[in-house]
Amino acid sequence: METEIELKFLVSADFSQYLRKTISQKKVLQHSSKVLENTYFDTPEHWLRQHDIGLRIRRFDDVYVQTVKTAGRVVAGLHQRPEYNAEHINNTPDLSLHPEDIWPDDTNIDEVQSKLIPLFTTNFTREQWLIAMDDGSQIEVAFDQGEVVSGNRQVPICEVELELRSGQTDALFSLARVICEPGGVRLGNVSKAAKGYRLALNASCNKVKPLAIVQTREEDSIEKCFIHSLEHALKHWQYHEQIYVEQPQIDALLQIRHSVSFILQILSTFASVVPRKASAILRQELKWMEQEFVWLDDSTHLQGLMAEKGHALRKLDARKPILKALNSKYQTLPSHEDMLALICSARYTELLLDVSRWVLTRGWRPFLDDKSESEMSSNVHYFSVRQLDRAWGELSEMFTPELSLSRQDYIEQRPLLKRNLYTGISFANLFDVEERDQYRLPWADLLQGIEDLLMLEPMQEQLSKLQGEEKEQLNRWLSRKENSILHAMEQTRQICLEAIRYWQH
Repeated sequence: METEIELKFLVSADFSQYLRKTISQKKVLQHSSKVLENTYFDTPEHWLRQHDIGLRIRRFDDVYVQTVKTAGRVVAGLHQRPEYNAEHINNTPDLSLHPEDIWPDDTNIDEVQSKLIPLFTTNFTREQWLIAMDDGSQIEVAFDQGEVVSGNRQVPICEVELELRSGQTDALFSLARVICEPGGVRLGNVSKAAKGYRLALNASCNKVKPLAIVQTREEDSIEKCFIHSLEHALKHWQYHEQIYVEQPQIDALLQIRHSVSFILQILSTFASVVPRKASAILRQELKWMEQEFVWLDDSTHLQGLMAEKGHALRKLDARKPILKALNSKYQTLPSHEDMLALICSARYTELLLDVSRWVLTRGWRPFLDDKSESEMSSNVHYFSVRQLDRAWGELSEMFTPELSLSRQDYIEQRPLLKRNLYTGISFANLFDVEERDQYRLPWADLLQGIEDLLMLEPMQEQLSKLQGEEKEQLNRWLSRKENSILHAMEQTRQICLEAIRYWQH
């Protein structure tokens, strides 16, 4: 059994010129080129897929190799999956070639074997180099170009894979940074097999989904929760990046921004045990990334006002010129092409690489003193209670019942409220689901109320462009909308402050 440690980049066909130039400056131990024909198998019910197992037979020249890949993990393009290889004599799978203990418990291997059928093929030319790095590590570089085929459907393959054959993970990431320097590449978290399954199943693009809670367990240490939270955010980030590339949706970009903001909040939440200097450069780049998406607020608010041809504005006499002005502003926002250029930029890709590298190599550990090391290994529960107490205590003070809050007062608390909800994502799984949701949901509703207030801002800008009765009419419309939102928020605020703090039970 081997465990693959590899990074995958999605590139264009002409990237091979830069790749060859880069490799020529390294010490090349081996070089080869071969045509690989791969057939992937599963049962009609996709039993292997359901258990996160891949089965393929690869043919090159007259040699057949059967491979089973079992469940692993992908973090920001870094693939780690146990792999079992066995020489074979033909293109018909034989599960008995692999150890029995690699299969899930109670698996009837004979039954699975009898149902196996070919689902799709991946056929490509692989040019391969084995490179010796300065630290003695050896990395295999592969440039794959071809196609995935299932029936009469096909998608192209054009990828660069870096696989650590021996040595340090840091060496892999060092070479990866060189690979992405010219831009125009993306880290790939979708394997050739995953592409094949999508073709075979004729599956549509994945759906946008909200940032789920981290599956933190009672027995986890602080460090384990920290790691799982970061990996959770990275996975969410790349999942929605792929959606956006395939089918541009503002909602997918919003989820990428949530991922970036969540990582920043994780670093803040755990700052008492992970010194801020350990993540200084990462935080600087993450804040840059967060700023690159700041326009999404304007986009969301403008789309809300213009929805259904401005249905919300239907009672305004100046509806048509207002809609025209709103649309003109919307057209000045970054385009899909702008966002693709960002996603394929060297700085963006290097940020994903650096966060992934930091997590996988535990880049904070050199900055820990004995006290921090001891605390990081302690149970996460008490730490979570401290953090939630601190975060929500501060926010509750800003929303006390005695205070009369204006529109601006609420808007000023938006960043703090968002950060608190992110903090809860890391720890929420430790507590009772019903009690947790009863507390978190009203605060989420309050945040939505703030967004509704912000959606009125583009309309405020239109006041100066109107005169006479049209201006007065819009002013009354804005006043009614704002008062209605504030009234609902006041009721929600009382619910928030009366809610039982789920972590204090």
